[in-house]
Amino acid sequence: MQVEVVMPKMGESLQEGTIINWMKKEGEVIERDEMILEISTDKVDTEVPSPVSGTLFKILVQEEETVEVGTPIAIIETEASAVGSSTQQEAPSPQQTPAPEPTPAPQQSQPEPTPTPQPEPVQESASASGGDTVDVVMPKMGESLQEGTIIKWMKQVGDKIERDEMILEISTDKVDTEVPSPISGTLSEILVQEEETVEVGTPIARISTGQGASVAKSAPAPQASAPISQPTPAAPVPQASQPQTQAPATQVSGTTFEIPRQKDGKFFSPLVREISKDKGISLEELMAINGTGIEGRITKDDLMKYINSKGTQSAPQAPAPQVSQPSQVQTQAPAPQPAPQAPVQTQNVTQTAPPSYSGKNVEIIPMDRMRKLISEHMVNSKRTSAHVTSVAEVDVTNLVKFREKHKNAFEKREGIKLTYTSFFLAAVAEAVRQNPMINVSVDGTNILRHRNTNIGMATALPDGNLIVPVIKNADGLSITGIQRSVNDLADRARNKKLDPDNVMGGTITLTNVGTFGTLFGTPVINQPQCVIFSVGAIKKQAVVRELDGADAIVVRHIMYMSITYDHRVIDGMLGGKSLKTAVDYLESLNESNIQL
Repeated sequence: MQVEVVMPKMGESLQEGTIINWMKKEGEVIERDEMILEISTDKVDTEVPSPVSGTLFKILVQEEETVEVGTPIAIIETEASAVGSSTQQEAPSPQQTPAPEPTPAPQQSQPEPTPTPQPEPVQESASASGGDTVDVVMPKMGESLQEGTIIKWMKQVGDKIERDEMILEISTDKVDTEVPSPISGTLSEILVQEEETVEVGTPIARISTGQGASVAKSAPAPQASAPISQPTPAAPVPQASQPQTQAPATQVSGTTFEIPRQKDGKFFSPLVREISKDKGISLEELMAINGTGIEGRITKDDLMKYINSKGTQSAPQAPAPQVSQPSQVQTQAPAPQPAPQAPVQTQNVTQTAPPSYSGKNVEIIPMDRMRKLISEHMVNSKRTSAHVTSVAEVDVTNLVKFREKHKNAFEKREGIKLTYTSFFLAAVAEAVRQNPMINVSVDGTNILRHRNTNIGMATALPDGNLIVPVIKNADGLSITGIQRSVNDLADRARNKKLDPDNVMGGTITLTNVGTFGTLFGTPVINQPQCVIFSVGAIKKQAVVRELDGADAIVVRHIMYMSITYDHRVIDGMLGGKSLKTAVDYLESLNESNIQL
């Protein structure tokens, strides 16, 4: 059977990709999930794995060519791979016949025969039943997202599935979303369990289009038990990897932290580069790590083992001097240390010991994945930006009167409710229009001024968590257009229907803290942005106004609005001026100038 490899979709806003490098040639045998080519978009470079095992029958798109998403770029032959290779090259056939000869030899060493037959029954069961097996892989959920976590399987092994029917829910550090089935069939195997995190492109399930699902379920069961008893031979693997990771740990004096895609024939995947950037791993360190991936490439596990080994490097260095003659010096040095250290430690324990919360009076609630990500994001923002908050009073009496007068007619005409949020977002857009230097981000010592005004809208979810969908190019929308975007994004957020692009690309954020009566707040900046506006509750207040030259006490609808900005790049004058622009816009709204 011939299977087409198509240009994958790398995000909602990306419609095409360029072939950078074909890692396999026509006629070469390919294993499922083996990387076969590298593609590039205007957002990210990434490798594409093979969806099936077989032979690369034909390359349809050559290197440096750009094609639209969904365009076939290669054909893989799954059934006649052996025939195709033997007809094209007669030499490889005698090389493949000895392949069974080395297999009996490892059969005496027991660790290797069990992994080799494991994938075979799955393929045989599908072909015996007259159907095909299709892998469901972890989808690419955005340009900067390299992995995802399985939250919930909506279908179980053996269940019938229709095309586009939702089969599981996944979570990333950007969005939670449901994943539809690419085909109709039977869920024959679940490869990744709930709460497990895997890289993009990793097979997470298999769907059989024939009736061999029951065979596929029963066949792997006895084989899965065999490898369980054989992790013992795998124990030497970490022991062998320890000296590899400890060796490069000495090269922590690297000075190059811009990691290229390739260096001296060594390729670094986008995931490895992203982790290296976050963890401060230099290019010199990466060059010294012995990769276990294809062609010696560094995998995520290789890099994480190296990073973990750096933290424990000081411990293994201690026994090294003991082997040499200075062991007597070490035995003498610790001798005087225990005496002064012992009382100091006991004093610290008694003074700083945290209170113990346990028993029936305390309920322990583990954080879910999204709450952990929010926690990390907020702490990182406080650690990154110098937060400053300014607050102003806003008289929105005219706005309140306008909405009360027109809200029913608006809902009847447009089918959606008219809320204050759309006016607040328009005020933020006006503040950006008159003060473009608040629509910025920081990249090292550079200031990035964004040309698009993409306003993030902080939205509370039913489970108590928070997500920030983005209204793109909000400055070009009318009040009605903004209101439609608000309703659409809020509804999709609460029903977990957001696309990755819906929560990416924000340049400035608005949060409404007045929903439950809060007057004003000092929110945390949504990195990598530099400004977040906040609006509080609208309340009637007695205020002093000048009428006909005399002061008078009147009742007005008053609201507090705040701006929190990154003082590294935005000073008090710009922050205060931007807040005043938003305030003036809201106070100027009236029956004559509001256009819905």
